[in-house]
Amino acid sequence: MDQLKQKLMETFYEDKELTCKDCGETFTFSGGEQRYFAEKQFSEPKRCKPCRQKRKAAKEQQQRTG
Repeated sequence: MDQLKQKLMETFYEDKELTCKDCGETFTFSGGEQRYFAEKQFSEPKRCKPCRQKRKAAKEQQQRTG
């Protein structure tokens, strides 16, 4: 029964194409990612994964250098 519920939840979310706020590239927000974001009550991402990683690294670098 749990497998059926999981399968139904996976089909509820369909992949979406989003545009990155930083680089303007289109990226896929997969159904699995949407489900995870919904469970955590996160909003849709505004940046693609590479831009999120760059932004995170820049913030970490800034914190280290003060």
